[in-house]
Formats: sequence, C-alpha cells, structure tokens
Amino acid sequence: MNFLYPGFLFALLAVAVPVVIHLFNFRKFKKVYFSNVQLLKEVEQQNSSKEKIKNLLILFARILTIIFLVLAFTQPYIPLNNQKAKILNSEVSIYIDNSYSMEAINKEGNLLDEAKRRAKELVKNFGINDRFQLLTNNFEGRHQRLLNADEFLKALDDVKISASNRNLQQIIDRQGNILNGSVNQYSFIISDFQRNISSGRMLQNRPEIQYSFLKLNATTLPNVAVDSVWSLSPNHQPKANEKFVVQLKNYSEEEAKNIPLKLTINNQQKGLSSIRIPAGKTRRDTLSFGGLISGWQKGVISIKDFPVTFDDTLSFSFKVDESFPVLSIAGSNSGNYINSLFAADSYYKLTENSESNVNYSNFANYSLIILNGLKNPSSGLAEQLKTYLNAGGSVILFPDLDSDLKIYNSFLANLSLPTIQNLVSLSTKVDKIDLQNPIFKTVFEDIPKNLDLPTVNRYFSFEERNTANKENIMQLPGGRTFFAKYGIGNGKLYVSASGLNITDGNLARHPVFVPLMYRIALNSGNEENLYYNAGIDNALLSKKITLGKNQSLKLVSNNFEAIPEIRQSQGKTLIYIADQIKNAGFYNLKLADSLLAIYSFNSSRSESDMHYLTKSELESLAKTSNLKIFDTDKDAVKLAVGANEIGQTLWKLCLILALIFIAAEILLIRFFNKTKRTT
Repeated sequence: MNFLYPGFLFALLAVAVPVVIHLFNFRKFKKVYFSNVQLLKEVEQQNSSKEKIKNLLILFARILTIIFLVLAFTQPYIPLNNQKAKILNSEVSIYIDNSYSMEAINKEGNLLDEAKRRAKELVKNFGINDRFQLLTNNFEGRHQRLLNADEFLKALDDVKISASNRNLQQIIDRQGNILNGSVNQYSFIISDFQRNISSGRMLQNRPEIQYSFLKLNATTLPNVAVDSVWSLSPNHQPKANEKFVVQLKNYSEEEAKNIPLKLTINNQQKGLSSIRIPAGKTRRDTLSFGGLISGWQKGVISIKDFPVTFDDTLSFSFKVDESFPVLSIAGSNSGNYINSLFAADSYYKLTENSESNVNYSNFANYSLIILNGLKNPSSGLAEQLKTYLNAGGSVILFPDLDSDLKIYNSFLANLSLPTIQNLVSLSTKVDKIDLQNPIFKTVFEDIPKNLDLPTVNRYFSFEERNTANKENIMQLPGGRTFFAKYGIGNGKLYVSASGLNITDGNLARHPVFVPLMYRIALNSGNEENLYYNAGIDNALLSKKITLGKNQSLKLVSNNFEAIPEIRQSQGKTLIYIADQIKNAGFYNLKLADSLLAIYSFNSSRSESDMHYLTKSELESLAKTSNLKIFDTDKDAVKLAVGANEIGQTLWKLCLILALIFIAAEILLIRFFNKTKRTT
C-alpha cells in the first residue's frame, strides 16, 4: 500500500492527545470518614474493573478515529501490479462551451452559468498541487497556460458568450497541446453538444488522457434564422435597380407563419415582406430597391423571431461604383465597334490601347478587358491575362481571322483554351442561343418563334478536348462553337469564333451584340464577399492596395481597432485578421483617413440549429475506455482523482472507519458499565 499525499502522516502525532488525556484522568480512591452514615442520602456503587476496561476501549476508539482520519487525507491506494505509482499531481483541461446556443435555458437557468458551476465543482475534487487550463471557443493565447485553482476560478468568471464555435476534434487537439508530461492528465468538455460540434468522424484521442464529456440539457426551442443573402448582379450602378435574394431557414418541427422580413440600407428601409416557412425547410424571397448613390453601402436583413434572437439579423456591405472601367486592346484592323458601344453610356469608362502599346501593370484596375482583332498576341500578354483571370477578372476575345494560326494557337494554349483546327470560309448562321444563360436570361420579355440570329461568313473551328469548364452561349450548326465562356482560375474568358469585321459576319451590327456585351460587363468585375463570419473567416479580400513607406492599414469599429497583416496574391490584396474580430457588425478598412472598404461580420449560422447529440451518439464518436460521458440531468458526475492511473484508492474506506470508531466511542460512553444507584 502507498500514499498519494504522505506528508499528512505527520498528523499521526495527534494520537498523543487522547493518550495524555487518559493518563491524567486516572483517579485515586480516598477514604472519607463520616460520623453518621445516615448523613449519606445516596451512595453510588461502581465496579472498578469494568470502569478500567471502559476507559481503555474509549481510548482505543479515539486513537483509531484519529489514525483513520489522517489516513483518509493521505489517500492510501493499492498500486497496479504492486508497483509504486510515480504519477502524483494532475493537469486538468476544462473546456467551457460559450457559443450562442449556451444562452438557452433549462430548469437550472442559463446553460453557460450551469457550465461554470459544473467547472467549479470539478476543481474542488482536485488537490492543491494540481494545475488547470481554461479553454473556450475563442482559443485565446492567455488560455494556453496552466493555472492554480484560484487563478482558474477567477478566469472562469470572465467567460462570456462568443460568436466563435469549434468542433470536438479541434477542442481535443487544443487540450492535447497543453496536457503532457508525467502527471495525471484529465480533459473535461462541458457543452450542450449541438449537432454542429461533431464533424461526423471518429474522434482521435490520446490513451494517456482521461476524457469526460458533461452534457448539459437545454429546453428545445423553435427557431427561424436569416440564413444568407446574395445579389443578382456583381456590379452595382448609381440609381440602378438592385435585387437581393434573402434565404430564411426554419430549424423547428413546426411551420413558421407570417415571419416579417425587413431590409434596410444605410439605416433607411428599402424592402418589406412576410414569409411562411414549412418545418425544417428554407424559403427565399427577392427584395428589389433602387436610388443608391455611389460609395459603400451598409445593409441589414432582419426578422422578428423569439426567443432565439442572435440569428435574426444579417448585415452585409457592398460598393456602388461611380463608373465601370473597361480596357480595349485592339489590332490595326479591329474597327470602331467597341468604342461606339461603350461611349453611349457614361457609366462605362473605356480605355483603348493599341496592340503594340499595352500597359500590363494596370490590368488589375479594369473590370473587363476586350481583345479585339489582335494580329500577333504574345506569350507575355497571355501570362499577364492569366494573372488577371486568376484574380477574378473577365476577358472577351474577338480574333483576327487573318493572323498566323501558329501564333494564335500558342497564345490560346498559354491560356488553357482549345486550339484552332482551321479557318472555315463558309457562310452560315448561328443555330442555337442559350437564353437561360445569365447573359441572356432577363434580356427578352417574349421569345419569338423565329428568332433572328447573327450570320457568319468566316470563323475558326476549334479542336475541343476538355469541355468541363466551358459554357456554350451561341453555337453554329453541328454544335460548333461560335461564342462560349471558359472558366480560367477565378475569372471568365469569353471566346468568339469570328471577328467583328464586316467581312467576318454581322455580329457587331446585329441587335444581339449590345445586350451580349453589356450583360457580360454587368456580370464581370471582382465581386466582393457581402459578409464574413466572425471568429471563423480570418482572411478578407480586397482590390489591390499599394502601401507607401511607413504606411499601414487599420480595421476600425466601435471600441475596436486593429492593424491587419496584408499579402499580395494574383492581383488582389489579402487582409489577415487572425482571430481579432469576435463580434458581429461593420468594420471600416482605412489607410490614414481614407476609407478603402467596409466589411460586414455576422455570427455563424451553425449555432442556429437547436438540435443536440444524444448520449449514445456521443459514445459512438469515440469507442474507447478512457472516455466517460455524463448526462448531467441523469448521471452523478463521479471523479476519483488519479484512480484510473494509480490503482485502487482506499481513502473512502478510511473515512468510513473513522466514522465507525466515533460512533463506537459514543456508544461506550452512553451504555457500557452504567452506574447503579441505591438510596
């Protein structure tokens, strides 16, 4: 037998106290002379030998009480395999789920408050030399160290609800980073165990750590959430009509009726609707509005749904551009069609470069690049266009049919496009047009039966090998390509099989040419994210930002300011914020006093689903002997410190024996050798 805390054995010296009391309590009998025994009204008769036995038994009871009480504090145990245990102290990591779902209530009150209370109870079960880690969804650096009990309890009181959420494997891995060394290692996860906490995979854990899941039970609540919002156009013009699609989701088992939906832009109401959502389903509604001026816009979608309210609003931001920059790179015989088209609308700002004088460095400043009748497209131009396309740009290619096919094929191959098989000089007509393609989907109100389509006198026939990234917009007879879109990186490249010259066909003068070019322009440009998720998204996208010497960006909001890290990638600027943004809202990106962008952050909608993992489902995630799962409504959370590592503990037996000997002392005093009285 060994002792977990042998230092308490010094308390056995207290055995001397009852011994000393017993020795000084001996009484010597004295003779007392009376003149007349009638003066004694009462005589007590005692058996002196029985009195001595009684005193000795009481002494032994007191000694054994002290011995077993001291042994209970030393925590004796029988080691496994009769070997002395080397592990004495403990390291304990306690995870407190502080996601939005922990705002729910049950019969014990707020779930987060109950989680804190459970954590305090756990700490009391450990010794004064044990150390604790407090872990929350924020994964803060200050929580990556071990604390004593008092420091832990103080840090526990500061835990508040956060927009961040983590899955079980992330939590276990984080705890494993700090639990190491030759000590008892304990992991406690206190949560309501929403279904989103599981990735569906078996948990990977360490066999030397004792894991315990404490499942808190919340009252099931109905919930409707603003799930997402997106725009039907990547570009936004001043005074133009805007259309945004809003998606709502009903997470409850009952139908949600007449949910009021409101859209505000810059604190002005722009849309109002009411929607019905069947149980467990999603519904979409399109909100239209107009009258916006150029600049950054702050939008908020809101509903009224109680009692779960954290997901009843969704904020987003976007920019209304004052103009749309277009770059035209033209060959010597390209004609004046592009200039005439975009000069008719003041919103489009056209810049024209000749084929021999192209400024590659400015490509990132344009939302659309048109290659019109290039005679000798170079490999350098192809590389720059590839970078531009990877950054999300849009390019339209109208070839020069009289150019050298080898030069063009080399150019097309550099852009991962189909190569030219041959030039076909045969008059024909466009056979098919995809009116469901986003380019033409909303152009025609009524579609005539005999739709007049462009005629073609000459065109390139392409050698198609991989059509996975291709969309045919217009086709010639036999399914041959006339005008198609190819996905290149994050961008779009539109290729025409014919040029715009009058000798090639009538596309440039046909009525379909104007909506074709304008719709491509409206669907081009670098569409920015309308919003990000707080605590999850750590990198923000921006158009290319060039900083001068000693300049830095600032991300600013109410009572918040941070200097993010920036990196340049494929013509864009990536802004890294790590885990600095915790709260939903609008954040301004500034360079000195200039406003560069407005970013919107929302809480993750993964917390909106108020359904929870059952105890059996948790058990199926990790079928290992070192994991215990407690349902706090049904199970008593039992913890024997070190019991799983050191063998059979005996402190409870010692405590019971101490109580038995206290009771024996009381019985001896009360009933043994009771005195007899005579008169």
